Amino acid sequence: MRSRRLLPSLLLRRCFHGQRASPIHLQQQQKISSAAATSGGIDDAQQQVVGRLWSRATFSRSKFASGYTALTPKTLDSIMKIDTVRYTSPQEIIAIWNDYHIGRGHISAGMGRDLYKLLQERANQCPLFVLPLRKGNGFVSILVQAQMPHMLFTSLDDYRARGGAASPYFTVTHYTDLRDSKGVVLVRGDIVFTSRLSDEEAKTLLETAHSFYLDDSRYKKVWRFNKESEDFDFKEVLQELNMPTGS
Repeated sequence: MRSRRLLPSLLLRRCFHGQRASPIHLQQQQKISSAAATSGGIDDAQQQVVGRLWSRATFSRSKFASGYTALTPKTLDSIMKIDTVRYTSPQEIIAIWNDYHIGRGHISAGMGRDLYKLLQERANQCPLFVLPLRKGNGFVSILVQAQMPHMLFTSLDDYRARGGAASPYFTVTHYTDLRDSKGVVLVRGDIVFTSRLSDEEAKTLLETAHSFYLDDSRYKKVWRFNKESEDFDFKEVLQELNMPTGS
């Protein structure tokens, strides 16, 4: 069968349901997406790319944990016409996905199959972590809950006060529909409370969470938080992120 190759801009128009989108900037995206879609273990180059994988996307509400506001996730095929990317490279798919969400006030990303496998394994082992989010001259503590393929971010103070009834500020899902056929996982994120979390803050949170689960050195702190909590020191996380420890 002859492979049908379409220009990225045409693919963009044909890949998504009922949406018009701007032409993509493929060269700008390929450097990130090619590294993200590389199979194999995490090498130094991939670790450097981790912080640059995250761009902008949308996410529909879905139910993740008992007590949380009910959220209903969209399936990938309700967003993207999956059949239209059958002959498209992983690099182009990620570029199209990211460009589709530019200017929509959300977050998107693409990552390679093996990178996602590592993220999934570590998140299943250690589903909880706490990250500082810079606010003015200080920070607020954000609880990360990984329930793969989903991740939730909410205020630690809200969680302490309301437990399972605390609502997430930010939710993320990883779409694995193309994992086997294309070796790529697509990511969408949604800010639930825009009054409490800006787009840039959500992007920073996801970049940071991603790095703590995928960087071997940083993951040791995640492991300690979950498995050896008596030895966990939050100041080490602050120091890792070059934030003031207050002492």
